[in-house]
Amino acid sequence: MRRRLTVTGSSSNVDGSSKSLCSLDSKKKGKDTTVKVNCAVTGYHGVSKKGHAPYNPRKKNQDSMITKEESKTNSIIFCTLDGHGEHGDHVSTWFRDRLVKEMSNHPSWVNNMKVAVADSIAKVEKELLKNYRIDAEFSGTTLSMAIVRDNQVTGVNIGDSRVILGREKDGKIVPVEITTDHKPDSPNEKERIIASGGRVFAVEYDDGIDGPPRVWLGHMDVPGLAMSRSLGDVVAHTAGVTSEPEFTEFDLDPETDRFLVIATDGLWEFITNQETVDYVVAQGGPSQAVDILVTEAGTRWMAEEQVIDDTTVIVANLFGWKSSR
Repeated sequence: MRRRLTVTGSSSNVDGSSKSLCSLDSKKKGKDTTVKVNCAVTGYHGVSKKGHAPYNPRKKNQDSMITKEESKTNSIIFCTLDGHGEHGDHVSTWFRDRLVKEMSNHPSWVNNMKVAVADSIAKVEKELLKNYRIDAEFSGTTLSMAIVRDNQVTGVNIGDSRVILGREKDGKIVPVEITTDHKPDSPNEKERIIASGGRVFAVEYDDGIDGPPRVWLGHMDVPGLAMSRSLGDVVAHTAGVTSEPEFTEFDLDPETDRFLVIATDGLWEFITNQETVDYVVAQGGPSQAVDILVTEAGTRWMAEEQVIDDTTVIVANLFGWKSSR
């Protein structure tokens, strides 16, 4: 619990503790998907795996995932959403079900992708906050997206999920971060939070180990959010947390660039970028790579914390890498 979740409120406010009418767990063995649009991505696979919490037998998967080809612009959209709080699963699925349609219908989608994405995120979040059925006061989601159009990837990030690129350099494949995690103790993020009247500090637990830096109101020890940007999280936003996306753009090189990994922090908490790249390289294709990453992440969570965070991983091969296997 110490690494990821909000730390205040009753047990009913703990991630994934409320009753659910359905399970979002979509882990299953499968084949790589062959891409129909004409862009750098030639095959991909994604899995969203529900975590494990021994204190909560009704735990839900609060992660959501998007893999969508957009033929109008020869684009493919990969996105992971990591919900948190009592209604985090509803927040993540809200964006999963609405965001891509909003983006692709935006008048700037073809010529100014960043404007289309930023406007669409803001509109879908505004509609979420008007929905009385979803209480987003202490619930929200991260968003990490890779949009590949032709031979360029645009990273879109809100929170602490992550996108990396596997790039060959000097005969070895190394990771390149397409997105940067939004942590409360990052200098620019912390400055904004403090200027808004919020506080940033980590909780020290009984075993002497500090948890991650968290965001708190200036006058109360809530909400304890372990990221500095998120969607939803109304209370945290009064303390300087923002839903503004951060964009990055990379030109993809067919001579060096091999694959993308888009994942929630169920993967990144205990597996480094280089380890992730090494696991992908050792597998025959995206489906095998996703399965081994999800399995290894779960093993490490159990060894460290006796719980497993929900974990969503997408691996996308570029320029036909390993397509002959």
